[in-house]
Amino acid sequence: MTDTGDLSNLPQAAVKPKKKMRLSAVWIIPLVAALVGLGVAIQKIVNEGPMITIVFKKAEGVEAGKTFVKYKDVNIGQVRTVKLSEDFTRVVVTAQIDKSAEDLLVEDAKFWIESARVTLSGISGMGTVLSGNHIGLEVGKSARERRAFIGLEMPPAVTVDQPGRQFVLQSDDLGSINIGSPVYYRDFNVGRVIGYDLTRDGNFIEIRIFVNAPYDKYVTADTRFWHASGLDVSLGANGLSVQTKSVLSLLIGGIAFEAPTPATDTRPAPESFLFTLFDDRSTAINKHEDVVANFVLYFKEPLRGLSVGAPVTFAGLPVGTVTGVGLEFNPPTEEVQPRVDIALYPTRFLAHVKNAAGDFKKRDQGWRRDFLQRMIDRGLRAQLRSGNLVTGQLYVALERFPGAPKAKRINWSSPPCEFPVMTSSMQDLETRVHGIISKLDRLPLDAIGQDVRQALDTLTRTFADADKMINRLDGEIAPEVAATLADLRKTLATAERTLAGADSTLVGKDAPAQQELRSALQEISRAARSISDLVEYLERNPNALIRGKAQEVSP
Repeated sequence: MTDTGDLSNLPQAAVKPKKKMRLSAVWIIPLVAALVGLGVAIQKIVNEGPMITIVFKKAEGVEAGKTFVKYKDVNIGQVRTVKLSEDFTRVVVTAQIDKSAEDLLVEDAKFWIESARVTLSGISGMGTVLSGNHIGLEVGKSARERRAFIGLEMPPAVTVDQPGRQFVLQSDDLGSINIGSPVYYRDFNVGRVIGYDLTRDGNFIEIRIFVNAPYDKYVTADTRFWHASGLDVSLGANGLSVQTKSVLSLLIGGIAFEAPTPATDTRPAPESFLFTLFDDRSTAINKHEDVVANFVLYFKEPLRGLSVGAPVTFAGLPVGTVTGVGLEFNPPTEEVQPRVDIALYPTRFLAHVKNAAGDFKKRDQGWRRDFLQRMIDRGLRAQLRSGNLVTGQLYVALERFPGAPKAKRINWSSPPCEFPVMTSSMQDLETRVHGIISKLDRLPLDAIGQDVRQALDTLTRTFADADKMINRLDGEIAPEVAATLADLRKTLATAERTLAGADSTLVGKDAPAQQELRSALQEISRAARSISDLVEYLERNPNALIRGKAQEVSP
């Protein structure tokens, strides 16, 4: 047995150094390929743009791997995936954007699906008919980055880089206005409607318009906007008015604007300035007068045909507007009387007075009131007049009536002040006609008719008696007169024969007896002719014995 305590005889392990491993040439090619692939991957990661998500209500024509994202018609990305949202109400589109376009992805950037659209205001997106739909981008002005967006249903009406300004119009109703409706300045298309929505309280509609440069400089704080439909026909106190615009505004409506003359502020209005949208041009121009004098008129005649907005004229020129038509209760007399409220605009009056505007502006308000009072003292009155015979529309005319009764002075301390009035000519004519009719009603027409009947009966009996007398004249008197004339003719013939047979020696030609006899015979002949004429006349006019001979009318 070997002693376990002696270990010197045990074999010792020898340590050999590890042999160096040689790299085979076969591995060089895969190693280079791996390095190249790694470099390409790193380069792709470094150069690859961000991934964004866009949520649309629907994604018509959008396909993964085919649809591009474009800005100014340049491809800046491509759609990677198209899927529904978790609640299945939206479509989530994931798109890869190029690194070079990363700065465009700011907070207020806008995306939409660009496709062919045909509207009344024009045709857009025709290029997508051949190339297919794509996602459009409008860059914003924000400096903050963003990667998730809500897509628009329609392309924005105005791009950020388009020159011009936007304004807001407030109206009671939308009318025929739609997105794309034109905006006119002096019948020239200078802009369009880009959107509209209800106000927060729901009482008004806010319409956003865009006016192209350089025409936006004509929009000032005094500018008035109104609905400009294609055909505006009105029939009022000013007569028949027909205003037309383009066929486009006839189909989709339109808006027009104009600055009043003279304008008090010619500075361009700031961006998004709020204006009021009026129903028509006349209403727009007549509103917002700087200086207004309010008066009340108390007429004693019907107000049928007078409406709010009717003109108030002076010498036929417009100087004001009717602002109210109604009734007012008078407690002292306990009567209800017609009441008309009017607004007079001194600036309109001055516009018609040549070379006097500067002088009027220099005078104080007290002098102007004294001037108006002097005109009233000279007979200035308000009168209702007919402006249209077809519709019966009335207006208020301020005219001088030198013979008008004296009016009391205007009490300026309690506006609106009462302005003296004059009864209209038509009302005065109606009053006189009614007076004549009332007098006729008071006449005893029944008694007069009975007297007339009695007179007619008496006249009828008179004519019957006259006929009897004429018949008696024809039957009795006329034959006796004819027989007398016949005997007279026989006597004359005998006398002539006697005188012819007398001895001329006894009586000379010029003897006095013969001359007297000849004169007597001539008188008898004239008398016989007169009687013959009388008989002939009575035969033709037997009623001459009663009425007398008719008076001859000289030709």
